[in-house]
Amino acid sequence: MSDNTIRLSRSVIGEEEKKAVLDVLDRQYLGMGQDVLYFEQELATYFAREAVCVNTGTAALHLALQALGVGPGDEVLVQSLTYVASFQAISATGARPVPCDIDPDTITLNVDDAKKRITEHTRVVMPVHYASSVGPLDEIYEFAQDNDLRVVEDAAQAFGTYYNDKKVGSFGDIACFSFDGIKNITSGEGGAVVTDDKEVLQRVKDARLLGVEKDTEKRYSGDRSWDFDVSMQGWRYHMSNVMAAIGIEQFKKFPIFAEKRKELLKRYQSNLANINSIELLKQDANQIVPHIFVIKLKNYDRNTLRKMLEDVGIPTGIHYKPNHKLSYYDTGVELPCTDTVAKEILTLPLHPELQISDVDHICEMLKQCLGI
Repeated sequence: MSDNTIRLSRSVIGEEEKKAVLDVLDRQYLGMGQDVLYFEQELATYFAREAVCVNTGTAALHLALQALGVGPGDEVLVQSLTYVASFQAISATGARPVPCDIDPDTITLNVDDAKKRITEHTRVVMPVHYASSVGPLDEIYEFAQDNDLRVVEDAAQAFGTYYNDKKVGSFGDIACFSFDGIKNITSGEGGAVVTDDKEVLQRVKDARLLGVEKDTEKRYSGDRSWDFDVSMQGWRYHMSNVMAAIGIEQFKKFPIFAEKRKELLKRYQSNLANINSIELLKQDANQIVPHIFVIKLKNYDRNTLRKMLEDVGIPTGIHYKPNHKLSYYDTGVELPCTDTVAKEILTLPLHPELQISDVDHICEMLKQCLGI
């Protein structure tokens, strides 16, 4: 660490990103243009299918759902233990997020529980790749196919992760990624929708530019539409050249970031294995690129431990409070596994500038606090 301060997470940028931003500023075309096009082309090559960039991961989810025609009266199945962005993206369309329980081993969607919650109004299932773990995607897609549902993967935390040796986003229905400041790569803020569905892609392209039809091509060439039509609700969700410039440089560094994150995960797993008061998530460090590192505490007060760790300079987080416990989404549903796990989870520091020696120190302090 450069300043001897352990951070829970952090943006990792260098001179390359700064220079790229200055180049955009010098060109004085800050909005959506050729840099966004180039970033999308790089992503399309990476995923081997088209990607459309927007200004946040939440916008990606929102526009993907809207492009599928999801709206008032519809329902979307989604695990409750996720960031509120997943739920907000659903309710932004006018649809109702239906909170589902989780698999406690991976904190991903419990398919059997989701099956119990399907109704005639269910249109989409949204699996969330929690802590970069994918969960039983084959089962989810089989469930979706059997019930004529679309699948929108909330892959905000899973850029670079593999499932059955296939890159998340390179297969399946629709995958949505986030490039916010602390994700596996960042564009400052940003997100992307990745799919083979050409109709969905076009709707997302138009909707991100206030619904102005076919305006994307104009923007890429430094122009804009003056005589146009709008036939759908749109939003100001497009990515800017400034954001894309950062993303392009980050993408170049991603192989280094990915290996470092995997190395840190393996060290955590090695240091914290076989401790009775700690349960690790089932994660394959060779398949995932971890965005966060989460443990489950067993028979120990989490608030007490957080305070003890804070006192020795180690920050922690809680990812997340279940959405069915938030006032806006509280329908009185009972999700026993979610409610139990939500009280146990604790996030420890992880980001590419963290050192192996930092992980060793964190684990040693954690053990001391637990009396081990």
